[in-house]
Formats: sequence, structure tokens, C-alpha cells
Amino acid sequence: MREPSHACTPEALFEHQWALTLLDRTLARLRAEYAGPDFNRLKAFLLGEAERGQIAVIAAELGISEGALRVAVHRLRKRYREALRAEIAETVSEPELVEGEIRYLLAVLARGHGKSSPDA
Repeated sequence: MREPSHACTPEALFEHQWALTLLDRTLARLRAEYAGPDFNRLKAFLLGEAERGQIAVIAAELGISEGALRVAVHRLRKRYREALRAEIAETVSEPELVEGEIRYLLAVLARGHGKSSPDA
């Protein structure tokens, strides 16, 4: 019988998929709250996909000041953290377990799934 060609165990792959699913659910929750095209533009800053110099360009495209865009991104990040906590709270039996689950989620994402960097 041949061994898998990667170092990840089925458990590690499952945990990584669980983490990604939780993040997807969190984004879906935010998307429902931020209906409209602005969410897709702001999401790039939330996920670290926007380049540093893009704030002026995107602010101009949205017809707002750079300061207003920075505030909107800050608020979205804050709401993301709250939504992530809410998603995790739905998976644990007691509220005091949420912090530990967040740490565990971050550890799972940091390990990735057999690649040199995580796909989070």
C-alpha cells in the first residue's frame, strides 16, 4: 500500500477545510450586511488583497475621500472580527470557549495544508 505523497494527515486536511469554511461563512455574513458593490471593493482590504497604493484609486472610484475609505475599512475589519466570533460561538457549547477556538483557528490556518504558506 502506498503512502500519501504529502505530509498532511486526514485530520489536518479536515481542520484546514473547517477553518476555510468558517472564514467563508463569516464573509457571507458580512456580504449580506453590506449589500452592494462597495463590499467587493472593501473586501480586498479586509483580505489583504489590495495593494498599499490602491486606497486613493478605490476612494476615487467610490466617490469618497481617502479618510472615509480608511474609516470604512476599519469598520469592516471590526465587523469581520465580530462576525467571526459569532460564527465560532455557534460551534462551541460555552461562550468562554470562543477565545480558545479563535487561537486554534489561527494555528490551523498558519499550518496550512501541506503547502509552504496557508491559503487563508
